[in-house]
Amino acid sequence: MKPERNTESTARRTARTTAKSSALRKTDTSVVQAAVPRYLGELDRRGGLRGTDIANITDVSKATVSRWRSGEIKPRPRNELILSDLYYVVGRLQEYYAPDEIRLWLYARHPQLDGKRAIDLINRDRTIDVLNVIDRLDNDVYV
Repeated sequence: MKPERNTESTARRTARTTAKSSALRKTDTSVVQAAVPRYLGELDRRGGLRGTDIANITDVSKATVSRWRSGEIKPRPRNELILSDLYYVVGRLQEYYAPDEIRLWLYARHPQLDGKRAIDLINRDRTIDVLNVIDRLDNDVYV
């Protein structure tokens, strides 16, 4: 009988471990999915960026952004990076501008960006160029 008990207790431990691992994976996923709607809400509140703006910047449909916002799906890694960069840029711009001004700043063509728009550069993984212009604001050298 003892070998059967060991087998039974091993099976129970394995089942508990599997259940815990599954629960942790679900928690990790829900934390990531919860972060995206929070970021989107912050981008709206702090940067004046609506779902349509996010869709334009990330090259997805408004319906996809809506599903991100509801937590139904999460963005692909490339779009997570774009959202993260956008969130950082909006945070930096918030030091100088109101939300509606931030939105306009992101959409405007800038001489310091060779006539390009900040949202296009963020989409093309050139956020550093945008941040360099913001650094000029920090140093009062913005023309």
